[in-house]
Amino acid sequence: MYHASATYQAILNQLRRYPDMEIQDLLKFLHQSTFGCGHMIESPAAAANYLRQEMQECPPLLYSPIEELDGDFCRVHVDYLRNLKISPDTFANLFAVSAALPCGTYADLEEKLDVAEKMAEAGEIPFPACAFSDAINVWRNAGYPAQHHSERFHQEYFPAYRVLANQHIAWLPLLAQIDRLLEEKARVIFAIEGGSAAGKTTVAALLRKLYDCNVFHMDDFFLRPEQRTEERYAQVGGNVDHERFREEVLLPLSQRQTVQYRRFDCATFTIAPAEEILPKKLNIIEGAYSMHPELAGFYDYSVYMWINSDLQRARIEKRNTPEMAQCFFDTWIPMEQEYFTKTDAAVRCDMIWEVWE
Repeated sequence: MYHASATYQAILNQLRRYPDMEIQDLLKFLHQSTFGCGHMIESPAAAANYLRQEMQECPPLLYSPIEELDGDFCRVHVDYLRNLKISPDTFANLFAVSAALPCGTYADLEEKLDVAEKMAEAGEIPFPACAFSDAINVWRNAGYPAQHHSERFHQEYFPAYRVLANQHIAWLPLLAQIDRLLEEKARVIFAIEGGSAAGKTTVAALLRKLYDCNVFHMDDFFLRPEQRTEERYAQVGGNVDHERFREEVLLPLSQRQTVQYRRFDCATFTIAPAEEILPKKLNIIEGAYSMHPELAGFYDYSVYMWINSDLQRARIEKRNTPEMAQCFFDTWIPMEQEYFTKTDAAVRCDMIWEVWE
C-alpha cells in the first residue's frame, strides 16, 4: 500500500513543513530525494564562493536545520552551517564528494511520482489531481530537469540550503572543529583512534578528499620480527611499534621537519625504503594505538571511534577470510580491548564517535 511507503510519509512531512508549497516545489523535493545534488556542482571553488556569500545574506533559520528527504540525501540549511562555523571551502568539498556518490534512477523517481499521484487522486495533497498529472507529464517529456522553487515558496520560506548525503551529516561538527584548529594553529596533528573495523581508514580517506593533508597509518608500524616476543606482547599496547612511530613520524611533524616514512611490509616482514613526506598544515594519524600514552601528547585533537560489537564482527567477517577473521576475534580484538581499557584511550580523546551501522 502506498500509504505505508517512506515516500508517502516524506511527502506528508514536506506539506506540514511547507503548507504553501506548489507543484514544482514537490517535484523538486522528489528530484532531490532521488538524485541528490549531483546536478548542482560545477566546481568546489565556485560552490564555496556562492556559499560564502549566502552565509552572509541568508536569514536565521526558524525550524530544524537538517531536513530529511525521501532517500539517501537531506537538506542542510545554510544558517546551520554558518552557526557551526564550518569553512565554506570544506563544505564545498564535502558537497562535491556527496555529489559523486551513487544516486537513484529514473525508475526510482517514477515510483515516487506514482505515490504522489495517488495522493493527489485521494485528495491528500493540495493540488488538483488533473493539474498534478499534467505537470508530471510535462516534466517527464522534458526529461525530468532539475526544478527551481516557486516564487511563492521563496517569499514564504526563504530557502537557503545544500543537499548532502545522509552519511556525511554526522561529520559536520568534527569538520567544523578541524576548521577552527586550522584557523588557530600553523600546524595541526589529528589522531583517529578506535577498534578494528570502526571506519577509521574510511574517515581518514574522506578527510584527505576535503583537505590538503597527510595521512599516516598505524598499520604501517607493525612490530618487526625481533620485537615479537612474549614480553613485548604482554605490554599494554605493545603490539605496535610506537617507538618507531614516535621517532620517525611524530617528532619530525611536531618540529615541521620532513618525515622519512618507512612502511612495514607484511608480505616480507621487512621495512620498506623511506618515502619523504613534507609536513602539511593538517596531518592525520589513523589507526588503533594512535593514542598510546607515548604518542598522545603530540596531538592537537583526537577522536575515538567506538563500534558496536555486532557490527564489528559483521564487518570483519565480510572483509577477511574465515581464518583471518578468527585471528581478529581470538587475538587482535582482545588485545585492543585491553589497551583501550587500561589506557583509558576513549576518555583521553577529545571526541567519542559511536558507530552503529
